[in-house]
Formats: sequence, structure tokens, C-alpha cells
Amino acid sequence: MLTPGQAHDVQGFAPLFRMITDRIKAFLADRGYDADAIREEIEAAGVEAVIPAKVNRRNPAPHDRAKYKWRNLIERLFNKLKNWRRIATRYDKTKESYLGFVALVSVKLWIPFVHET
Repeated sequence: MLTPGQAHDVQGFAPLFRMITDRIKAFLADRGYDADAIREEIEAAGVEAVIPAKVNRRNPAPHDRAKYKWRNLIERLFNKLKNWRRIATRYDKTKESYLGFVALVSVKLWIPFVHET
């Protein structure tokens, strides 16, 4: 049973999380997502929670440190994508054109790593 405070924590998280549960095996997040209600939602979906425990948690939940390091790579990718004003400000009106531009910029960022000069 969720207390009123916990229900508020999950209200915004649960609907968005349920949209992607069939496509993910692990959920990588920072300490801000370390709440019992959120962990219960992730566990109910059969997804691995890779969330470090908050320092004030009495019974810290274990997490996979190797997988958590991947989060840094994802954060750096988003940082590079946000350098493009069109992406940072959601300039495009439709989700198709927005995601298309994200894909285009991602390819542009990826080419120097796979193309030898």
C-alpha cells in the first residue's frame, strides 16, 4: 500500500515507465529515483533497477556498478545533443521531425568514431 507521499512520487513516473517496460531490461537512474514506490514499480515490470541507494537509506538496495557506469555515457550523449539549439528547445512541432533531427545529429556525432581519415 502506498502512502499519499509515495503515490505522488510514482504518479509522474509510472505512466511514462509503463510505456517502455516491454523494450528495456534495465533501468539506469541516479539517486533521485531511489524511492520504495519507484523501485516497486520497476520490480513489478520485471526490469532490473540500476539505481544507487541514497546515503540515508537504512537498508540500501544493491545495484550493478558496471551497468551504472553506462549512465555516464548516456548523459554525455544527451549533453552533446543539447548543443544543437533545435533539439534543446524542441523547435520542431511534430515528434517525427524532432526524432528525425535527433537521429541526424546522432549520426553526425557518431561518424568521427567509425570513420578513419
